[in-house]
Amino acid sequence: MKKDHNETSPIRTRRSLLADGLRVLGLGAVLGTSGLLAMKRPTGETVWQIDPQKCVACGKCTDACILDVSAVRCFHNIDMCGYCKQCFGFFAPDFAGLNSSAENQMCPTNALKRKYVQDPYHEYSVDRDLCIGCGKCVDGCNRFGNGSLFLQIDHSVCVGCNECEITHHCPAKAITRVARAEPYVMKTGGH
Repeated sequence: MKKDHNETSPIRTRRSLLADGLRVLGLGAVLGTSGLLAMKRPTGETVWQIDPQKCVACGKCTDACILDVSAVRCFHNIDMCGYCKQCFGFFAPDFAGLNSSAENQMCPTNALKRKYVQDPYHEYSVDRDLCIGCGKCVDGCNRFGNGSLFLQIDHSVCVGCNECEITHHCPAKAITRVARAEPYVMKTGGH
C-alpha cells in the first residue's frame, strides 16, 4: 500500500477497496447460502407430518408423494367417533343402502372397515395397507360427521425425503416438520 506524505495513514487504492469489497460480498454470500441450506436441511430431529387442523382433505397427497402408493394414510381418533350407523366417512353421498357394498362406500380401496356393535352403533377402523391417502373419507367425516378421521404421514411407510414433495402441492400448507420424538399430530376436538 502507498503511504501519504506523513507516512502515518495508508492510502487505499481503488483496486484494494474493490478487492476488499468483493471479499466481504463473497463471505456474505457463503454465509447466507450456508444459512439457507441449514434451514432447509433436516436435522435428523424432525420428520414430515400433516397438521390435521389445517388439512382440507383435497386428495393431492395421493399423487404428490414420490412413492408409488403415498405414505399418507387415514388415521382414526376413535374417542371422537360417534359410532354412527350412517357414517359420512364410510358411505358415499348417493349410497343405495346401509350396507358395506362397494358401490355404497366412499373409499375407493375398501380401506375403511365397518363392524356392527349394536343397533344403531357401528365401529369403524382403517386398514392402512389398503389406504392410499385420497382423503375422501376424511372429507365426508369432516363435512357431516364428528371429524374423527384425519390424514397423517405414516412413518412406517415414509422414506423421509429431505424436502417432502407433498409440501409443494398442499393448498392448505398443512405439511410441516415435527419432532421425531412425537411424529404424529393427533386430531383433537371438532373439525
